[in-house]
Amino acid sequence: MNWRARLLALDGMMPALDDTGRLAWGTLADAPEDAELVFLGFDAGENGGGRACFAAVPPQGDPRPRMANPQLWNLMAALSPEDLALYGGARSLVDWHARHRFCPACGGPTRIAKGGWQRDCVAESGGCGAQQFPRTDPVTIMLVEHDGRLMLGRGLGWPEGRFSALAGFVEPGESIEEAVAREVLEESGVRVRDVSYVASQPWPFPSQLMIGCHAHAESDAVTVDETELAEIRWFTRDEVSAALAGTPDAPFTAPPPHAIAHHLLEWWIAE
Repeated sequence: MNWRARLLALDGMMPALDDTGRLAWGTLADAPEDAELVFLGFDAGENGGGRACFAAVPPQGDPRPRMANPQLWNLMAALSPEDLALYGGARSLVDWHARHRFCPACGGPTRIAKGGWQRDCVAESGGCGAQQFPRTDPVTIMLVEHDGRLMLGRGLGWPEGRFSALAGFVEPGESIEEAVAREVLEESGVRVRDVSYVASQPWPFPSQLMIGCHAHAESDAVTVDETELAEIRWFTRDEVSAALAGTPDAPFTAPPPHAIAHHLLEWWIAE
């Protein structure tokens, strides 16, 4: 075993940090006995000689949304973009392994394969031999504009004053444009047109790919779906600018900088 290889330190599914606030690393000697290891890639290393990096699969996964874990929210906000991307990808992968130890086709045990980027049903144990792969779930997140104002929503259970872009999963058989139109109509009662793509962001909590879009509303008459949102409001460009700047008299609290919703708002202001 190569003891020079690095092992990402995790406290269950939470990131462990070193004294500098960066992700903490150990060696493979720190891995729990018989733990499944997922290969994350190679670090930059010295003189181009990178070391292999791994993460250990925990005993249990965590299907809760990130908002249900305030401690994780705070730790994510403290990580650098590079560490956040690395932790997010590792967390998503080991979480998938922890929650897919049995075959969905026959119920037999599965084992890790291809460095952790696949699981195989164990045919020798009477399984069907099916191969399973980590999943990614596409989610549209959209800025909806009408007469120079932007529609933003506050989710159920969110703090007063915190608003963000509307979002929802892409359903089977839908295009991105159709998903944007449907989700906006369902959540706000507003019909949109001219849907365009802006940017994307992996959001592995547990396995989303956020697809950022912009659309124009046909009217500003809102009917809030109270099973999904606490409220919806329209904000002017100056109000969005104040929220992004964090001014004391801003009319709402903007999404955190590590979220794509924050960058969509910055894009809208720049446009």
